[in-house]
Amino acid sequence: MREKQKKYSWRAHLHEIIFEADTPAGRLFDVVLIIFILLSIVVVSLDSVRSLRMYAPWFRFFEWFFTLVFTVEYILRILTTGKPLAYVRSFFGVIDLLAILPTYISLLFPGTHYLLVIRSLRVLRVFRVLKLVQYLKEATMLLQALRASRRKITVFLFGVLSLVLILGSMMYIIEGEKSGFTSIPRSVYWAIVTLTTVGYGDIAPASALGQALAAFIMILGYCIIAVPTGIVSVELTRSFSEQRISTQACPECSAEGHDYDAVHCKYCGARL
Repeated sequence: MREKQKKYSWRAHLHEIIFEADTPAGRLFDVVLIIFILLSIVVVSLDSVRSLRMYAPWFRFFEWFFTLVFTVEYILRILTTGKPLAYVRSFFGVIDLLAILPTYISLLFPGTHYLLVIRSLRVLRVFRVLKLVQYLKEATMLLQALRASRRKITVFLFGVLSLVLILGSMMYIIEGEKSGFTSIPRSVYWAIVTLTTVGYGDIAPASALGQALAAFIMILGYCIIAVPTGIVSVELTRSFSEQRISTQACPECSAEGHDYDAVHCKYCGARL
C-alpha cells in the first residue's frame, strides 16, 4: 500500500511539473521546453539555407538531440496521464507526436526532417508559462461568440458572394476585354479585390462608367467590412462572463480550462 501511494505521489508530482505552470518547477520546465522548441526551429531553418550546408553534420546532431528530448517528454506525458489515449488524441498530443515523427521518418525518406517546423505550434504553451490566464478566458469567450454567430456570418458571406458576382458581371459588360476584364470569373476576382479594399492594381477600369462603379464598390467595401465585426461584437457581449479559468490540467485526461475553485474535471469527472 505504501509502495503504491509512493508511486502515485511520484506520478502526481511529475504530472504537476509537466502539465501545469503554477509551481516554480512547472514554470521552469515549460520555459526550458519553449527554449528547446525555438532552438530546434532555428536549427531546422538554418539547415535549409544553401550557404550553410557545410554545417550540415552539426545541424543533424542538434536535430537528433532535440528530437530525443521531445521524445522523452512525450513519453513522460503519456506515463503521467491517467488516460493516455485522451492525451494522445488531444490537440497538443497530436502536435507533440508530429514534432518528433519527421526525424524518424527521415531515416527512411530523406528530406522530410524539414517538417519539424511543426514544432512552432507547441509554442502555444507560452500562454500558460506567462500566466496570461485572462487570455485563456478571452479566448473561450471569443470561441463561444464565433460559434453563436456562425449562421449569421454564413448568410453574410453568401450575400457578399452574390454581390461580387453581380458587380463583377456588370464590370465585364461595361469594360470588356480591352481593359483586362477578359471573363466574368476574372471580373469577379477584381470585384473581390476592390470590395475588400486590397486593390492590387493588376486590373483597372478605363471608362468613366466603370470608374464610377469601382468607386461605388470601394465605398461599399468599407460598409461591408463593419458587418461581421458588429455581429461578433454582439455575441461577445452576450457571452461575457466573470468566470475565472485556471491553468491546472486534469491528471486523468489532461484537459485544461477549469475554474479556480473546481474540484473535479468537467470533462471526465476525475478529481483535480
